[in-house]
Amino acid sequence: MWYGVSTDIETLKQTEGKLRQDERELRQITDAIPQTIVVQDPFGLPIHANRATLDYTGLTADDVTAPNFRERIFHPEDVERFRNERRAALARGLPFEFEHRALGKDGQYRWFLIQYNPFRNERGQVTRWYATGTDIDDRVRTEERTRNENLALREQIDRDSMFEDIVGSSEALRKLLRPVAKVAASDSTVLILGETGTGKELIARAIHKRSKRADRAFIGVNCAAIPPSLIASELFGHEKGAFTGATQLRMGRFESANGGTIFLDEVGDLPAEIQIALLRVLQEREIERVGSSRPIPIDVRVVAATHRDLNALVAAGKFRQDLLYRLNVVPIQMPPLRERAADIPLLVEYFIDRFGKRAGKKFRTIDKKFLNAFQTYEWPGNVRELQNVIERAVILSEDDTLAVDETWLKREPAQNPERRHTLDRALVRQEKEMIEAALAESHGRISGPEGAAAKLGLPAQTLDSKIKRLRINKYRFKAPQAD
Repeated sequence: MWYGVSTDIETLKQTEGKLRQDERELRQITDAIPQTIVVQDPFGLPIHANRATLDYTGLTADDVTAPNFRERIFHPEDVERFRNERRAALARGLPFEFEHRALGKDGQYRWFLIQYNPFRNERGQVTRWYATGTDIDDRVRTEERTRNENLALREQIDRDSMFEDIVGSSEALRKLLRPVAKVAASDSTVLILGETGTGKELIARAIHKRSKRADRAFIGVNCAAIPPSLIASELFGHEKGAFTGATQLRMGRFESANGGTIFLDEVGDLPAEIQIALLRVLQEREIERVGSSRPIPIDVRVVAATHRDLNALVAAGKFRQDLLYRLNVVPIQMPPLRERAADIPLLVEYFIDRFGKRAGKKFRTIDKKFLNAFQTYEWPGNVRELQNVIERAVILSEDDTLAVDETWLKREPAQNPERRHTLDRALVRQEKEMIEAALAESHGRISGPEGAAAKLGLPAQTLDSKIKRLRINKYRFKAPQAD
């Protein structure tokens, strides 16, 4: 027997027909909107794109419903970047937005703000997602251009203020600052040479400020000012109980400077045992605290300075030759103030302004006879002596004209009228002799375990550059070939 059951579905059919009609009308409405709109199902899969989308992308309606629609129109970086975030946002069912680069039919990407809005049925379920795109390419490009301009401006300001305390325009100063700007970008060890008071620490700070370590610590150490019995603890730290009075663990200056720059001023005054420890730091990039045998790796750029003749100290057995070679990767010779006479008026003006503001005084002028005296004076204390003279004059002057007592400029006869060779020239000669000795020992071979580079503890490429710079004929050290 067969039983027939009839169900009235007229209402359902009418509802479905109305929904289809509503969707057709909605599509017509979206086609009239100039913004790009992509209609998606509850899972975020595209089912329809309006006319603006098709016109921009050059795709067809069938292309929109293809599985790889998003990969075809959005920049690969953006698809990958937002994949998980988009999936999580769809699951939450709340409006969200992203900025994407969309590919146009002209083959160019433009930035769009894609705003996702859910459409819910009467039961509150998400039945559609409407992704509306607003072209924001001009805004993004303008912001990017502004960022680049601001970055360039900051870099320019940084360049201009790099040597803010190094005042002058003399050829001697320009000759100094040109290599400083270059070496700052590298990570090489620097040895700053020059008389007391020439501004070696200012150059060290300038190197740090222009380096990739600029956002990390700059730690200065005056090696001559620390008692020999304490310098190891000061530089490398100590463990608790390492010696009498060591009641707790203490980090040294090298650990404090980790990631940044350490400035070892007056490095020529280091005791012999500390020279050995410093050599290990430069070679192994690790330290040991006093009272510990556990090595601690560090990443520190070393900038050293001295007013002493290290070459003479090496000859006298007071400074290690191998340490000198390690420190002297990039030597910088500071000119004394007597060789920068053209800078003295600028320096005077700079110090008057600096100390005048500090003292709450304003000076209209300085007596010309004092300027002339300044430019003919030998300045044994260099810029530091000039600074002290101006500070004293600012404090003692009573009107708006700066007055200087001539007795402050001590003129002493030169003890050694013959000019000695600069330390920088002597160090270059020393470097050349060491390289030639290593080449002779290795029979002209540079690389390899028995090569000169390995004997000197240098990368082969670095040694090759030094050989070219020093104009050493490496071929004369080659062993003669047997017939």
